Amino acid sequence: MQILFVEDDPMNRRVVKDMLHVVGADMDEAPDAETGLKMIDDGAYTMILMDLRMPGMDGLTAIRHLRARADGKSGLPVIVVTADTAIDLRERCLAGGADEVILKPVAMGALLDAMGRMIAKSTGAGGVVLS
Repeated sequence: MQILFVEDDPMNRRVVKDMLHVVGADMDEAPDAETGLKMIDDGAYTMILMDLRMPGMDGLTAIRHLRARADGKSGLPVIVVTADTAIDLRERCLAGGADEVILKPVAMGALLDAMGRMIAKSTGAGGVVLS
């Protein structure tokens, strides 16, 4: 499984990378949305983790760009990873094209649960356990 984490904070990227390593997933890192979109052009990712607040392009704008693509990559599962706690956050993210939302600090259980739901949804499986 190849994951792309688009996140401007190197410590957050490191923590999530370590979590994913435990379950055997590989993770590439993009420090901003523009770089992340270019990496999606060139890479073969299973799933995207996307921060919302980054310098330059924000995460929701990047998700909209991804969803507007004319190729198969437009349907890549996207999990928003954010510290934002606005009441309408989940609804805004889902309306913007995200598939799931998890909060920072990232808990391994929340991350793996969200990833499992995305895998189950994309494969039609009844349930997938990542651990």
